Amino acid sequence: MRRVRYESTGGPLFPEDVPVPEPGPGELLVRCDAVGVTLPVVRKVTEAAEPIPLGGEIAGEVVAVGDGATRFRAGDRVTGLCFGHGYADFAPLREDMASPIPEGASAVDAVTLVRSGLVALGALEAARPEPGETALVTAAASGVGHLAVQLAGLRGAARVVGAVSDPGKADFVRALGADEVVTYAEPGWGDPVDYALDAVGGDLLTPAVAALAPGGRLVAYSSGGGTIHAYDLLVGAKSVIGFQMARIARGKPEVYERWRQELWRLFAEGSLKPAVHEEFALEDAAKAHAVIESRSNLGKVVLRPST
Repeated sequence: MRRVRYESTGGPLFPEDVPVPEPGPGELLVRCDAVGVTLPVVRKVTEAAEPIPLGGEIAGEVVAVGDGATRFRAGDRVTGLCFGHGYADFAPLREDMASPIPEGASAVDAVTLVRSGLVALGALEAARPEPGETALVTAAASGVGHLAVQLAGLRGAARVVGAVSDPGKADFVRALGADEVVTYAEPGWGDPVDYALDAVGGDLLTPAVAALAPGGRLVAYSSGGGTIHAYDLLVGAKSVIGFQMARIARGKPEVYERWRQELWRLFAEGSLKPAVHEEFALEDAAKAHAVIESRSNLGKVVLRPST
């Protein structure tokens, strides 16, 4: 089978031929029909001290079941987060990280909706939104952000502002339901909002806090770091909430499952529409990473090992 790896920090991605792995205890072996490309994995390739397995969101058909795995069997369609080599024709998936793909949904739908949607919905829940409040979503055209824009509207936001890096993304974000679109370079981001969902971090934290109305809440779920000055929170009685999906997945599996079911329900009724920027062949993984690095994607970037 084919698998993508790299040999040094920031080094080129390349496919190699390796044996099909065997599922370990509690694992499923999945034939990957779709693999979601995420910013955290892209960052690890360029920043990690040692090469890492290219894991992440995968979706496809179970072809083998390891000892102790009882919830799924060969032929089932599943999606989940792979911690090993996921950029591959076949990948091991821990059964406790797997969930079924419902009828009527494709593997691409699954990797576009589930993990990114869980992060978007979880960040929104952390903001404790009330109907009629106003919302700001940074990285509004990203794999997570484009779902967060839609979810904020579905939760009753009276006004949703999408913040993007490039004005060329404005039409895409408005088509998602955003009432306004601003760029990071603008000196002001319009009227203040009640809550903001920030996926960027870094230097963007200061203007994101400034965009909050008195008493506003900023949910930070970026891996980009950054610093917030306490005085900027004090003068407006604002607050910052950190959100991490791993904490929910490990500590509150019932919440994780409820959110997952909510996402599929909204998808089935047509209220939540995941968007795919482009599908790349497995051997073009480097091109897919380049799209993420350049922040040029409109929606999710997906690898298709089967193509």
